[in-house]
Amino acid sequence: VTGRLAGQKLSEALGQPVVIDNRPGGGGNIGIESAAKAAPDGYTLLVSAPSLTISPSLYSKLGYDPVKDFAPITLLAEIANLITIRQALPAGNLKEVVDYARANPGKLNFGNSGIGTSTHLATVLFMSKTNLNLVSVVYKGASQALVAMIGNEVDLVVIGPPAALPHIQAGRVKALAVMRNTRLASLPQVPTTQEAGVSNVEAITWYGVFLPTGAAPAIVGKLNSEIVRVLNLPDFKAWLAEQGAEAAPTTPDEFATFIKAEIARYAPLVKKSGMKPD
Repeated sequence: VTGRLAGQKLSEALGQPVVIDNRPGGGGNIGIESAAKAAPDGYTLLVSAPSLTISPSLYSKLGYDPVKDFAPITLLAEIANLITIRQALPAGNLKEVVDYARANPGKLNFGNSGIGTSTHLATVLFMSKTNLNLVSVVYKGASQALVAMIGNEVDLVVIGPPAALPHIQAGRVKALAVMRNTRLASLPQVPTTQEAGVSNVEAITWYGVFLPTGAAPAIVGKLNSEIVRVLNLPDFKAWLAEQGAEAAPTTPDEFATFIKAEIARYAPLVKKSGMKPD
């Protein structure tokens, strides 16, 4: 959704249509590989989430290299994940969930939005920091996992605010903590994980824009300046805030450094979890 709105604004700025071509599947790798093989002429852009930086540690064979095959343009937005639980679970805060899970080993499960997704790894991080071993129930996506929790099929789901907000506001699920060091403007009553008693479990889902490697520096610079301008528009920033997200414009060099750091950050988490894609 962020990519679509940014594309609409970019189309207005450049005076030509920006066509969205969704390529789901393979943990995001089908779309990423397609973009990697596109001509580096500035007419094919990739909007990707952290799967670009997770997959190198998760898959033994990939059809692309996240560093060598892409020219980073800018981060678009960052969304802090939420730890949510089903309404009927007898816990009112994060400490009570941890205590309940320890008192009932093997009885609590979590909705997994896909092996190796950023929300899956955020849950792995949470479990490792609290010494919990929740049972993973895999779904095709975060929305399906959330629906399953509303139906009492799973106990806990780590998810971004855009999908969860309506259900939190309607009282169908409970939001216990924001997985970052500051609260969300859209959910000011929900504490951070640090405030809730669990340290070092910050987990941000980000979205960024790339070109295939080989694009001319002038094209990279032009797209960066136009997209950053879009990200700084008051109405775009206000829309992101309503979704629980924040604009995160960067220079191409800053984004390239960020990508390398994310690859290094996710590698030990993937290894620790022992996860393998289906």
